[in-house]
Amino acid sequence: MNSTLKSCILAARPKTLPAAIVPVWLGCVLAWKLEGQFDIWLAICTLMGAVWIQIATNFFNDAIDNDKGADTEKRLGPVRATASGLLTRGQVYGAALTCLLIAGVFGWFLFEARGWTMVAIGLPSLYLCYGYTGGPVPLAYRGLGELFVILFFGVIAVMGTIFVQLGSWPEEGLLLGLQVGLLSAVLISINNLRDCEEDAGNSKNTLAVKLGERWAKRVILWELVGPFALSLLWFVMGYPNLAAGSLIYMPLGIVIWRAIKHEAPSAKYNKFLALSGVQLLLFAVFITLACVI
Repeated sequence: MNSTLKSCILAARPKTLPAAIVPVWLGCVLAWKLEGQFDIWLAICTLMGAVWIQIATNFFNDAIDNDKGADTEKRLGPVRATASGLLTRGQVYGAALTCLLIAGVFGWFLFEARGWTMVAIGLPSLYLCYGYTGGPVPLAYRGLGELFVILFFGVIAVMGTIFVQLGSWPEEGLLLGLQVGLLSAVLISINNLRDCEEDAGNSKNTLAVKLGERWAKRVILWELVGPFALSLLWFVMGYPNLAAGSLIYMPLGIVIWRAIKHEAPSAKYNKFLALSGVQLLLFAVFITLACVI
C-alpha cells in the first residue's frame, strides 16, 4: 500500500464510520420489526450514501481545520493528514468531492425509489459535510456539533432509513433515532473535551470551549443517561424487549463516565473515545437481538 493511499485512509478516519453505519443498520432492523419488510438493495444504497458522506465530512474537516490553524503541534488526538503534510490541501479537498460524488450516485437510486423526500434529506446532508467546519456558519466552530450529530447521525439517519424501507415515518423511529443520536454525540463531546485547550487557542468555539471542563463533562453525562431514560418509552409503547436492549449495555456507559469524571482532558481521552465507539456498537447489537427475539 503506497503512502498516499495510507494517508487517505488516515484522513478518512475509519474509526468514525460506526456513527454512519449504526443508524442505517438499526433503521433497517426496526423497519423489519415493524412491518416485516427489508429491501436489501435500498439498504445498501442508504448505507453507502451514509458512509461516503461521513468520509467526505472527515476529509473536509481535515483540510478546513488546517486552513483555520485549528490543528497544531499541541494536538492530543490522531495525526491529521493535511496539517502533518502527508497530503496536500488540494488532494484532501479532491478526495472529499469524490466521496460526495459517490454518495450522490447511491442517492440517485434512493430518489428513484422514494422521490423528492430524499432530495430534502440528501441536499442538506451533502452541504453539511462542508458546513460542519466550513462555510459562513461552521457548526463545529459555533458549539453546534453535538446538536448536528444528534439530528443528522441520529434522528434523520434512522428515520430516513425507515422511510426508505417502508415509505412511512413511524414514531418508533424518532425514539430510536434520539437514542442513537445521543450515543453518537458522546463521541464528539469526548473528542472536543480532549481538544478543549487547543481549540480555545484557535477560536474553535466548540461546546466544550463555551461551557468549560466542568459543564462539558455534565453534557457527556446527559448524553450517556439520555438513551437509558428514553428506554422507558419503549415500555410505554409496548416493546419491552427493545427497552431491555436499550439498558443492557449500561455498565459500559458507567465505566466511561467514571473515567471521564476523574480524568482531566488529555491523550487518555482517546481510550474513552474508543470505548464510546464500542458502546454505540453494543447498543446496535443488543437492539438487533431484541428485535429478533
